[in-house]
Parts: sequence; structure tokens; C-alpha cells
Amino acid sequence: MNAVLPVATTTAPAGMHPAEWAARVELAACYRVFALLGWTEMIYNHITLRLPDSVTGGDKQFLINPFGLHYSEVTARNLVKINLQGEVLDRSPHPVNPAGFVVHATLHGGIEGAHCVMHTHTTAGVAVACLKGGLQQTNFYSAQLHDMVAYHDFEGITIHAEEGPRVLQSIGDKPAVILRNHGLLAWGQTLPQTFAILWTLQRACEIQMATFSMGGADAAIPVPEAIAARCTRDALQFNPNHGAGRDVFDALVRQVDRQGAGYRT
Repeated sequence: MNAVLPVATTTAPAGMHPAEWAARVELAACYRVFALLGWTEMIYNHITLRLPDSVTGGDKQFLINPFGLHYSEVTARNLVKINLQGEVLDRSPHPVNPAGFVVHATLHGGIEGAHCVMHTHTTAGVAVACLKGGLQQTNFYSAQLHDMVAYHDFEGITIHAEEGPRVLQSIGDKPAVILRNHGLLAWGQTLPQTFAILWTLQRACEIQMATFSMGGADAAIPVPEAIAARCTRDALQFNPNHGAGRDVFDALVRQVDRQGAGYRT
């Protein structure tokens, strides 16, 4: 089976660069994967993917979901192509949510390796984001994120561009981000790698929420720093040399395809 399953059976429409179409199909597949997993928030939240230089000529352009559609309605064709200023570049009739554009454009423009950015408001993610102590190093999944998690303090709904530099300062080079009182965010060099990071962060939050519900933070068994550091070194799911999440992502895309491949249109 082709390792790049989402683009294996698609052909770019006339006049569109094949690399842009491949990115569109993969991103549309990811929206359907999020819907499959229940990582949706009505019509809100975003997954964005920066287009390769072969498409843009070096300009930083990225794809974002059309505002007003549920993730289960996103397709390769109705994704919106915008630049860092939020200008629509593909004559899309769909609007773009400013609350999504500001943070995503900040990361795509300010972190060279941030080719994909994902943001969620899952119950477990928001719950942990509301804890003073944030994510605790007390479970199998949080131990795989040793020294990979950044925090950014809540400043309200993210529609103000002046927050951008503070977001970048908070994140630094850490790809797993907890937006305090708000939710989760991840960025990576590829879409599958970003998915693997966010999935691990989400699982860590789910387990912590379940653990704390049985006895609070004081009842949890902490993972020692040295062991957590080793777990992160031994966990290869983020490493490009070991697929960086491609196998996991493709497995979920196959599940989506069994429900229907309308997102490829």
C-alpha cells in the first residue's frame, strides 16, 4: 500500500499544482480523522497546512478550513488558501475565522519548521489547560513529552495580532503547546508528525483527567525526570527517521475511507 495513502488515488484538477492538490487531500483527510475521533468543536478550531515552496515560489501560504463548515464537510476543494495576512488567494467563496487565522499565521510565519498547526478544544485538553499545574508527568503519555510542552497564558479570544510575538516567545521550539484556560495546540514539519504530537498530548490529558478524578493530583505517582527523558528518547513516533506518525495517520485515513472518500473531491 502506498505510504502516502491520502494522495495515492487522486489527480490534481486542471491548472492546480499537483503538490497543492496532494496537500489539500491530506489536510481534508485529517479533518475527517478529527471528526472520527470526536476532536471537533461545532464549526470552530482549525488545522492548517503550509504549502511547499514548489507551489508558492517561496511565499508563505497555507490552507485552512472554510469557516461555517463542520469538519465532516471539509473537502480538498473547499479548503481555503490564504497568506500570512489572511488574504484569500484562491477565490474561495468561504470566509476565514479570524480567531483561527491569527494564531496559525503567527506560527507558520514565525517558526520555520511549523508546516502544520493543529488546535483543539477537547474536554480533556481544556480541563488540563485550566489546571494551575498544567500537565503532570504522571503517565505513560506525558512521559513521552518530556521537555516538549510549552505554555501560553490566556489573553482572551485570539483575534489580536499583537498577541503573536508573545505566543512565539511562549512556545520557543516546543512542539506541544497548552494554551492556558483554552486548549491544546501542536505544530510540526509534516501533518502526520503534528498529528502524532497532538494525539500523544491529548492522550496524556485524558489519562490525567481520569487519574485525578480518582484521588486528585496528590494521589498520582510521578514519573522521575530521568525516566521521562528516556521515554521521550525511546518514543520514535515523532522521529522523521521512523515515519514521524505516517503509519498511524494512514491507518486512521483508511478508517475514514471505509466511511466514504468524499473529502478527496
